[in-house]
Amino acid sequence: QVQLVESGGGLVQAGGFLRLSCAASGGTISTYNMGWFRQVPWQEREFVAAIAWGRGSTYYADSVKGRFTISRDNAKNTVYLQMNSLKPEDTAVYSCGAANRGSVYVLSAYRYWGQGTQVTVSS
Repeated sequence: QVQLVESGGGLVQAGGFLRLSCAASGGTISTYNMGWFRQVPWQEREFVAAIAWGRGSTYYADSVKGRFTISRDNAKNTVYLQMNSLKPEDTAVYSCGAANRGSVYVLSAYRYWGQGTQVTVSS
């Protein structure tokens, strides 16, 4: 049973930055596809970024490409999401998930989830 705990959310002005962390226990992140998704009220959770198991190929939603960077620290068993040039439309609850296999873009592929962390970007 993999347990994921996110941290690093908060309130930031447009143009600012935040770094989210997702600390894992009960499993080794390098053996899972690890993804970040975000959700606003009354909308479905949407894909943000992912890092694949093994060599760690990365994938991004078009809306965050060039602004967000996903990475992992295997020694700390932690995945990060560096978010730069934040926009008000990035406001959401951000959650990390772990998937055994399958498409990193597909929500249903993720078996384990953290509780989420709120990111609010003011204009």
